[in-house]
Amino acid sequence: MVATILVGMLCAHLLCFSVMFWLVSKRLHGNKMGMDIFAMGNLLLGFAYVLQLAEGGPAWSLVSAVNHTFTLAAPVAYWLGAMRFFGLPAPFWRPLLAVAVTYSAAQVLVQWSLGPVARYAMLSGMSALLFLAMVITVVHGVRTFAKDLYAEMVFFAVLISGICVLNALKFMKLVDGGLDALQMDGSFQLVFYIYMSSLATVLPPAIIWLVLRRLTDALRNLAARDPLTQLLNRRGLSEALQMYFNSRKAVPAYLLLVDIDHFKRINDTHGHQIGDAVLRHVAEVLRGAVRRGDLAGRIGGEEFLIVCLDSDLHGVRLLAERLRSAVERQAVHTTGGAHPLHCTVTMGVSNPFAGAHAFEGAMQEADAALYRGKAAGRNRIEWPQIAHGEPPTPIVGASTT
Repeated sequence: MVATILVGMLCAHLLCFSVMFWLVSKRLHGNKMGMDIFAMGNLLLGFAYVLQLAEGGPAWSLVSAVNHTFTLAAPVAYWLGAMRFFGLPAPFWRPLLAVAVTYSAAQVLVQWSLGPVARYAMLSGMSALLFLAMVITVVHGVRTFAKDLYAEMVFFAVLISGICVLNALKFMKLVDGGLDALQMDGSFQLVFYIYMSSLATVLPPAIIWLVLRRLTDALRNLAARDPLTQLLNRRGLSEALQMYFNSRKAVPAYLLLVDIDHFKRINDTHGHQIGDAVLRHVAEVLRGAVRRGDLAGRIGGEEFLIVCLDSDLHGVRLLAERLRSAVERQAVHTTGGAHPLHCTVTMGVSNPFAGAHAFEGAMQEADAALYRGKAAGRNRIEWPQIAHGEPPTPIVGASTT
């Protein structure tokens, strides 16, 4: 009786949260973050438990076969939904239908050749393997695509490990004791249903929390980036610098102010659409040329900014020339343009600065150097008038003071 009540509560939780996930997915226009697939997973598992109640006990019937297929298809749906949540391309209907058809055929084969115990043991064993694969995926995600959700992923890994262990134990009990292990009010089944009911209560709100976390991060990222180039804006740069200089390994940084030469002439001659294409092109060149860990931003108009972290004067010199030559060398291909467009940039470099509070001072130094570079002919790198250490050696294609 107790187990039947637990399974009934489990059905209610799964089906109610299936509706909630579906409603959330309808609000997420474009990227649904896998919520529609999570809804399908809950729906499949909820109906599987409804069919189990209707079945009344272990037996070979159409209801039992559909119950087993739904039970195995549910974790597959959760797995595919999780992949979509993390932005990984994952088809849904084709693999889900392939699993359903294959497992249905396997049930018939095992039932006729090995009997009902083997069929129920197959479900527990396959479920244990699926959840083990999910745990491995989560652990891998903590180190790769889900680094920003470390605590949440560890939490999910622990919970999913519990389902994996319980299914593995059920498999062994079925092999040792036969169908008696599936008695509804047996101690093991009670523990199993209590754990599953707890998961059905805890996991759905946790998934909603992950969605809210991702939406909040997306809004924060949107507020910190320039919409045209997707580089950091002034706010994003300030926040990133604050985080960097608050770390124990922070060393003085250099600031490079980058200005597109004769950008007003480009806009006036070719139009604002071409001007925007030039801005996006320069942003892409800068993004590809800077080192990992450096900060790249657009601070307005045709002005860009690079902050070199963990570098010395020689490294900054090499980076600045790499950026300047890359912009000069790579043409801007525009739609409808008869010939590719070339542009150049002038850069002003600051003295090293050792804190977020010194950012504005470094900006002023780099801005003064930039204007000297413009006055000296453009397409050059201009260094601060008073630099710490030896000035860089002039190299081909660049100018220094």
